[in-house]
Amino acid sequence: MAATAASPLSPLPRFPRDFLWGVSTSAHQIEGAADERGPSVWDAFTAAPGNVKDGTTAAVACDHYHRHREDVALVRDLGVDAYRFSVSWPRVLPTGTGAVHPAGLDFYDRLVDELCAAGVRPVPTLFHWDTPLAVQEAGGWLNRETAEHFARYADIVAARIGDRVEKWITLNEPAEHTLLGHALGRHAPGQRLLFDALPAAHHQLLAHGLAVRALRAAGARDIGIANSHGPTWSASPAEEDTAAADFYDVLLNRLFADPLLLGRYPDGCGELMPAGDLDADLEVIAEPLDWYGINFYQPTRVGAPPPHPRPAEFAGLTLPPGLPFAPREIEGYPVTDFGWPVVPEALTELLTAFRDRYGDRLPPLVITENGCSYEGLDDQERIAYLDGHLRALHRALEAGVDVRGYFVWTLMDNFEWAEGYRQRFGLVHVDHATLERTPKASYHWLREALRARHG
Repeated sequence: MAATAASPLSPLPRFPRDFLWGVSTSAHQIEGAADERGPSVWDAFTAAPGNVKDGTTAAVACDHYHRHREDVALVRDLGVDAYRFSVSWPRVLPTGTGAVHPAGLDFYDRLVDELCAAGVRPVPTLFHWDTPLAVQEAGGWLNRETAEHFARYADIVAARIGDRVEKWITLNEPAEHTLLGHALGRHAPGQRLLFDALPAAHHQLLAHGLAVRALRAAGARDIGIANSHGPTWSASPAEEDTAAADFYDVLLNRLFADPLLLGRYPDGCGELMPAGDLDADLEVIAEPLDWYGINFYQPTRVGAPPPHPRPAEFAGLTLPPGLPFAPREIEGYPVTDFGWPVVPEALTELLTAFRDRYGDRLPPLVITENGCSYEGLDDQERIAYLDGHLRALHRALEAGVDVRGYFVWTLMDNFEWAEGYRQRFGLVHVDHATLERTPKASYHWLREALRARHG
């Protein structure tokens, strides 16, 4: 198979010479080799019938564990500066605590060496949702001790690869892991706790702060987090709709940014967190960051709940009745194969709003994920998506927002969580029967765009 050549577009605007270009993946979604690591919450979740739409698992995934050299070559040939990958906690510590699994650490040691030899900067993420199953069975993210276990794990990884890694990410999307995994049960660990899931948010943020301290003690000097954010649009100017939109914005945006950047929870949220010395925890959570990562996919339109609460469908999720908000469709825009609206200008809006909200408390920003799901090798829709979002990002730069880098999600088609292999976000097509990799038109387009920046 061969991808059709990318359609010519107008040259991208000029970004700063030191702007960081990268591509992202995550361990559970691509590594496979499940029998060569400890079990995670996702292994248990996918083993239960009905949790994954196509009934598949990530036991093999893209087999990146055994084919990482081939994948590093794809990253190198793409021409990006950096590769963001995640370290699998249960591959390094099979039970999340206790003894280290030497072969697991050896794998990441080899991967970092391969990247450095290819001239690509390694950017590891320490947690991308694959909590060790033994840690979950001891309470998981509802248990404060999990944050302490995570800090020890961070120290172990830093001691092994920190001599070659400059840029670190602690957590990926604690908001989604809380909402989808602990509140609504659509992701692992499959809990349906609704607002009782908020301790999982607090303990993830605490784990982040403890990990920042552990990484700094190990000599790391360029540390961030990858939080998902998007503008929240009110369904109408009516007071009840704007109040619902404000509530949603607090829940999905400010609840995870304010503690990190301001050292406090939004009004009314602190008392929902676990008992203890909240001020002391917030001091840890607000450890100064060298940069702040934003994963962006779409805005959300929200209104007041209907007068007769009933289950509602939103982004493939069945939301329970009784929530104080109701997501609404965003009409008038194209949608991806996932059904997500394509609204590049919302990225500009988000970045300028962050600058205005957090002011001098906001460190430099990096777009740590941005991408879309489309079928086919001749993925002209993905090219248009990336082109539009990069132009929107450049408009934010022109408006004075300090953005230092951009990572595409994702390098190759992978195991897309509860969707299984039904959604394809990759620049590289993966035949999940043969594991053959084939660069798509979007891969070639991005490679040419990156070459053009060098003249």
